[in-house]
Amino acid sequence: MKKVVFLALGYPHVEKSTILYTDLMQEFARKGHDVLVVAPAFQKNDYGCRIEGDVKVLRVATLPLFRVGAIRKGIANLLLPFQYKKAIKNYTNDLDFDLIILPTPPITLITVASWLKKVSSGKVYLILRDIFPQNAVDLNMMKKNGLFHKYFRRQELKLYNASDTIGCMSKANVSYLKYHNPEVKSEKLHLLPNWEKLPLPISQDDINQISEKFKITDKFVAIFGGNLGKPQRMENIVNLAKSCEEYKDIFFLILGSGTEQGTVQRLISKFNLSNIKLIDRLPKKEYIQVLAAADVGLISLSEEFTIPNFPSKVLTYFGLQKPVLASLDLQTDFGQMLEETKSGLWAEAGETKKLKDKLLWLYKNKEERMKMGVNGYNHMKSNLTPEIAYETIMHEISNI
Repeated sequence: MKKVVFLALGYPHVEKSTILYTDLMQEFARKGHDVLVVAPAFQKNDYGCRIEGDVKVLRVATLPLFRVGAIRKGIANLLLPFQYKKAIKNYTNDLDFDLIILPTPPITLITVASWLKKVSSGKVYLILRDIFPQNAVDLNMMKKNGLFHKYFRRQELKLYNASDTIGCMSKANVSYLKYHNPEVKSEKLHLLPNWEKLPLPISQDDINQISEKFKITDKFVAIFGGNLGKPQRMENIVNLAKSCEEYKDIFFLILGSGTEQGTVQRLISKFNLSNIKLIDRLPKKEYIQVLAAADVGLISLSEEFTIPNFPSKVLTYFGLQKPVLASLDLQTDFGQMLEETKSGLWAEAGETKKLKDKLLWLYKNKEERMKMGVNGYNHMKSNLTPEIAYETIMHEISNI
C-alpha cells in the first residue's frame, strides 16, 4: 500500500488551517506512503501540483463549491469527477495507486475512484461522513423519489458497491447502512470514528488575552463553533440563549459561517438578545484560543434528521477538555457516546427547557463539568486521533 491517492472535496492549505483529512494524509506520509491529494483550487493562481506539508496536492479548477446556492452547488458537484479525471490525466501517466481513498461528501467522485481502481487495481476505501441524498431529503432540500433523488440514490449505491471497504462514523451509521442498503455486503462496513490531532497546550496568558478581546472575562461561556447550516438547526441554540436571559453571567458565543448565518443574526436581533454574539469564521489559532476560554462546548443537530449524524466539532471540544452540551435528534447515537464516556449532557432537539436544565447543571457544578472535560480528552486520546484512524484503515484494507 505504498502509493495512495485521496480524492478530497475540501482540503485547506496545511500552513493556514488543518482538518481531519489533512491530519490523516499527513499521517499516511509520516508512515512512509507516497500520497497524492486531488482537491479543488481556492483561486486561479492555485492550480497545479505542489508539496503541502508532506504530501503532493493537485489543485483542480472547479466551479464554486461552497457558499453558493443549492442549484449551483449541485452543478459544480456533477462536473467535479470530469474535472478531476482530466486534471489527473494531465498531471501523470503513472496511475498505479495501491489505495484510493475518498470521503463523502460528495458521492459523485465515485466515477473517478472507479476509473482509478480499474487502471491501477488499487483498493477503494470510502470514509462515510455524509449519507446523501437522504440528508437532503430530511432537510427538505430534495424531494424523495423525485428525479434528482433517484439519480443520486443510484450514485450512492454505486459508491457503496464499488468501495472495497467502508468506514462509518458510529455504530448507528453501520446499522443504518445495513438496514437501508441490504444489497451492500455487510462485511464491508466497520467503525471509523472521526479523528483530530490533540492540541498543543494553551497558556493562561493567551486565554486571558482572548477573554478580554471578546469581552467574556468573568463570564460562564457556552460556545458553538463551526458550520452554520440547516443540519445544525441553529434556532435551538438561539432559543437556549433566550431562555437564559435572567442569568447575567451566562454568555453564548457562536463562531463560524454558513448558509444559516443570516438566520442566526436575524433571530438575535428579533429577540433583542444581549447574551449571545455571532462572530464570523476565525483563523484556526484564534478559534482554538477562544474555545479554550469557554466553559462548555455546544452541539446542535436538526430534529428533522432520519439518519444518524456524528458531529466532528466535538473533537476540538474534547481536545481542549471542554464538557459538551448537545441538542440532538433521536436517530443519532452521539448522546449515547456522551453518556458512556461521561463527557457531556444532551437533550432532545427542540426541547429548550430540558436543554436549559442541563446547561444550568453544568453552570452550577464546576467540579463535575471539569471531570467531564477530562473524560472527553481521555476518550479522544485513546480512540480519536489520526494515528488510530490510520491504523484502522490499514487494518481493514489488509484484510480484503
